[in-house]
Amino acid sequence: MSSRSDAAPAPLKPWSDVALPALTGISMLAAVVMVFWIVPNEKVQGVVQRIFYFHVHLAWMCFGGFVFVACASAWYLKTGSPVADRYAEANAEVGLLFTTLMLWTGPLWARPIWGVWWTWDPRLTMTIVLWVIYAAYLMLRRLGEGDETIMRYAAVLGIVGVLDIPLLVLAVRLWRGIHPAVMISDDPEAGLRNATMRWAFAISGVGLAFLFTWLVSLRVRFATVDQELAVIAAEKEHQ
Repeated sequence: MSSRSDAAPAPLKPWSDVALPALTGISMLAAVVMVFWIVPNEKVQGVVQRIFYFHVHLAWMCFGGFVFVACASAWYLKTGSPVADRYAEANAEVGLLFTTLMLWTGPLWARPIWGVWWTWDPRLTMTIVLWVIYAAYLMLRRLGEGDETIMRYAAVLGIVGVLDIPLLVLAVRLWRGIHPAVMISDDPEAGLRNATMRWAFAISGVGLAFLFTWLVSLRVRFATVDQELAVIAAEKEHQ
């Protein structure tokens, strides 16, 4: 019987092992250079506005990840597919990471602009609710690992939790919150009026999208390997 050390290394996958890491690194480096060395300061908010080049995309990426969790969870409830379950978990983990970064970068902007690190603005409050929902989703999965009934409850939570996103997006208008409109301003000289600023915003979005996709692909691969090792261990116990 061959051991793991005798086995041939797994072949590289051109997209996930080569192209995706390279595209992530190049686009993120370009975004950092443009945001911190090239774009001018925004007229109203000054240098602190630069955080929005990342903060806004972190929000969009986590929203997309949680929508994917809901879709994959529905797929899992219908078919019981382990592949769907792995993609749901991976998107929830990376989405929660991006939500945490969004909650961390927001106060860095709020302190100089609002004078406080945090306020219970409707949009900020709904963001905390979103974070708690998907943290609970992942905790439920950990507690119910191996129990199909609990895993199905977690899938339902993954679907229901995504309903918080439209409330979060509309919170400023529904409850007259103070969270600013980042991209559009009533001031004709404020916002992303400069073409360089719009390019920086687009490139940072592409970079974070590649980063999100890369992290999800890595997490799915690790989960697949874990499952294969668990099967091998179970087979050895029965021998």
